Amino acid sequence: MKESIVQKASTLFIQRGFKSVTMDDLADALAISKKTLYAHFENKEQLVRESSFHVFDSVCHEIEFIKNKAAHPIEELYTVKSAVLKYYQNEDTSPVYQLQKYYPGIYTELKDQEYDRLGIMVQSSLKLGISTGLFRPNINIDFVSRLYLNGMRGIRDIAIFPPSQFNMKTLFESYLEYHARAIVTPKGLDILNEFIANTDQK
Repeated sequence: MKESIVQKASTLFIQRGFKSVTMDDLADALAISKKTLYAHFENKEQLVRESSFHVFDSVCHEIEFIKNKAAHPIEELYTVKSAVLKYYQNEDTSPVYQLQKYYPGIYTELKDQEYDRLGIMVQSSLKLGISTGLFRPNINIDFVSRLYLNGMRGIRDIAIFPPSQFNMKTLFESYLEYHARAIVTPKGLDILNEFIANTDQK
């Protein structure tokens, strides 16, 4: 039952935002009583935390799947971008916006997990890019991977990039281009320009 609650809550939180969904809404959606809900979760914050980590885990698995299927690291960057953008809207109902605003402690916990989970995948992609001649061979892999992940955190920081002023899709695309142009070889640049051109046409 607890797993079912987390899965349903995760879906509703993504669709409507953490603040917008009440415990009554969850009980109704699951066709259970609030008493049953509180038997598994002491309060809403506990449910938000478990749901947030459930979603984060799902995102990590999705990124790993994309990584294994992508033809090369540049395709991987842009495919991952499309996959994760579904979790980032610009409205006040955005789950990421509400998590930062109303549950900053949980948001910080998630950020602390990011490098441990995603850092290895980023480093692997950088190494593959170097071995295939798409990325410069002299880049410092540890430095670039940390810089990349830190930048991804930065563009998601609503204090620096308020959703009312910055479109998240544009931020992701601008940052990816900024990151990739710093590390590609001439061969990689040709492929990167193709992806940018295709993105501009959408």
